[in-house]
Amino acid sequence: MAMQNIVNKLENTDLNDEKSSEERSSSSSEDECEAIPDFPVAMWDFNQCDPKKCSGRKLARMNLVKCLKPKQRFHGLVLTPTAQKCVSPSDRDIVEHKGVAVVDCSWAKIDETPLAALKPAHGRLLPFLVATNPVNYGKPCQLSCVEALAAAMYITGYKQEARLYMGKFSWGHSFEELNRELLEIYARCTDSKSVIKAQNEYIEKEQREQENRKTTSDFPSSSDSSDDDDE
Repeated sequence: MAMQNIVNKLENTDLNDEKSSEERSSSSSEDECEAIPDFPVAMWDFNQCDPKKCSGRKLARMNLVKCLKPKQRFHGLVLTPTAQKCVSPSDRDIVEHKGVAVVDCSWAKIDETPLAALKPAHGRLLPFLVATNPVNYGKPCQLSCVEALAAAMYITGYKQEARLYMGKFSWGHSFEELNRELLEIYARCTDSKSVIKAQNEYIEKEQREQENRKTTSDFPSSSDSSDDDDE
């Protein structure tokens, strides 16, 4: 990552935080049931990922997502790289009434995946966020299925539902910990344009701060200068 504060956060984020995992597992089953989405959650699985590492398939086994056939239509919000708009809080009504879906495919095979055939009515991109899944840890915008779904839920006002989904993974807590500031910024926006504006302002600010830190570090410290001793 180019932005130093993101790097620092990554270094301080433990993927195997056993204490956090225990704290999450201690939550009552009643609270968990309350956080289960009332709206449909689905995915298209193009069988391009390692089944043992695929977060989407794990969610499917837990009945937290419905698997769609390649040509099956979904009328809710669809997270796909072919979209022209960014997800925003204004999409809450779509998620509430029609649900949210994600495309499960390998980032290395995006170009050969028939995404155009999905023809979603409400296709959406996700704004800048950093992945914390074990496969793409620390990489910007290369989120796993569960991270993408959780991000969309969080931004559209379904924070508890997002935490429920991320809580199904031992590393899940790190996603919100690392991206909390950005997620909160996006969740306070109004529409797609304001999300993009907030994203760009955040990135520009971090780049300026990084440049300032670099410039400051280029100057010699007082300990580097030698005093002339009188003889």
